[in-house]
Amino acid sequence: MPLLRLLGFVFDVLLLPIRLLLRRRGVAAGTFLTLAIDGAVTDLVAKPRFWEFRKAKTVSLHDVRELMDHVVADARVRGVLVTLTSLEAGMATSVSLRSQLARARSAGKEVIVHLPLGGGTKEVIVATAASRLVLGPAAQLAALGFATRTRYVKRALDLLGVVPEVYACGEYKSAGESLVRDSMSDAQREQVGILLDAFDAILLRAIEEGRNVSPSRARQIVDGGPYFGEAAVAAGLADAIAYEDEIPALIGLPRQDKPGPLTQGVLDAGDYLAMRKRPLLRRIGRAPRVAVIPVHGAIAHASRPFGAFATDEKLARMVRLARLDKRVKGVVLHIDSPGGSALASDRMHHEIVQLAREKPVVACMANVAASGGYYVAAPAHKIVCEAATITGSIGVVGARLTMEPLMARLGITTETVQRGARTGLLSAGAVLSPDERAALMGELQATYRTFVRVVSEGRRMPIDVIEPLARGRVYTGQDAKAAGLVDVLGGFDVALRELRAMLPSDVRDAAEPFLMRAPRDALPLMVPSAEREAGRQTLSTLLAAILPAPERVIAELTAHGDRVLVLWTGFEIAT
Repeated sequence: MPLLRLLGFVFDVLLLPIRLLLRRRGVAAGTFLTLAIDGAVTDLVAKPRFWEFRKAKTVSLHDVRELMDHVVADARVRGVLVTLTSLEAGMATSVSLRSQLARARSAGKEVIVHLPLGGGTKEVIVATAASRLVLGPAAQLAALGFATRTRYVKRALDLLGVVPEVYACGEYKSAGESLVRDSMSDAQREQVGILLDAFDAILLRAIEEGRNVSPSRARQIVDGGPYFGEAAVAAGLADAIAYEDEIPALIGLPRQDKPGPLTQGVLDAGDYLAMRKRPLLRRIGRAPRVAVIPVHGAIAHASRPFGAFATDEKLARMVRLARLDKRVKGVVLHIDSPGGSALASDRMHHEIVQLAREKPVVACMANVAASGGYYVAAPAHKIVCEAATITGSIGVVGARLTMEPLMARLGITTETVQRGARTGLLSAGAVLSPDERAALMGELQATYRTFVRVVSEGRRMPIDVIEPLARGRVYTGQDAKAAGLVDVLGGFDVALRELRAMLPSDVRDAAEPFLMRAPRDALPLMVPSAEREAGRQTLSTLLAAILPAPERVIAELTAHGDRVLVLWTGFEIAT
């Protein structure tokens, strides 16, 4: 392999004049770069495997940032034409994408955003970064704002004969309250109001700055929506109405002689970036790397039937591989998770602690990194998140659903023979005695104290300072930064910059990020008995039929014996 790399280097030297000429002439003066966004946007995308060539393309924010770096510095590039067909992204990701487009606009480049199918709140946040916003003639812009909708199912469970029991440490730990209440608690209403105020401010500021209007006018634009076609232009939210084939004339590009994709005066952004990133001379040695380890989805010890989960077993394999790989000089822990199993979170935390003793670790919080997600981030040397990231929720909750009234209604009786005062804790559906309830609450309080201690150690702050910030309270990234729970505000590019600053100077600029995949060799797992697992799967199926999605995750984990560090996840963004 070293010999092959040396031969490749010699070959590159021979072709260097030709490559320099192609790079200089590959972009004509006045060129527009075209960037298509139709679906998911995330910080970093793994290189597709050979069988994944048909997989829907995900836009990488890391690539967009590198693209804008080159666009800003390249005088031949007139601007960027972004076709935003659909956007699958959270608030923090949307804000990061907007900031990259706004950076090119601030540098004097034209940024044209075309919304052929219109868009909702997040699409408008991104599109207002443009110097010109073009809407499809039959499309609408509906930047309607934000709303939370939580279904409270206590009375429905009463009718079914299912008795919920929720045990929470922290008055703001509202995950599961819809099982035992008919309306929102004051603490939940307070923290939800703070989050909505923060998101609303982001939307209004985006319209105010992007459309050059006053704060009061931005408020009127939001409250007056939605806007259909020409009405969006009249309201000042869009600059023009056009179909795709009308875009060239609108922005002054040469007229197309033949029907088909836009080709004259434009260059695909992906092709441009690949050309600029392609090294003129390859490295002789193997390049250093920054491993990006994902913690995406609810945290669990093993995969569950419903939804995507981040498992401690998979993370342990990735972390241990990163520790052993000498090419990996540092790690960005990329977290987009509302939390989950306390046990799995603690096992993940242990692996990160071991990693942080050997290599620099920066936690990058994406849209949500709360409860168990924050537990995992705590040992990182630095924590980075966007102002719109949802984080905190340092607390613990346990939930049980007692089925005895339902069983009695169906004519089913239960006879129990036991040895041991607290054997009711062994059954997910048994009625607990006062002593068993006290024991369960004591266990949750111990878990809560451990959580607070973990945060105290990771943040190097006294427990008596951390505890008042805990109690299950949810924060925006901006507020978490002010409280000392986060070090730096920014996206993945900022997290990468912070990590590189910790690396030795000889590898700092050369280390490129790559998204890790878990190696196939699995760690040993404890396998539950077939009888117990069958009973739990039956309960899980019932829970899936009667519970809303957030409570389903809680119940799914607690049915499998877990104590839960999870954020209330009932946010719905009006689009």
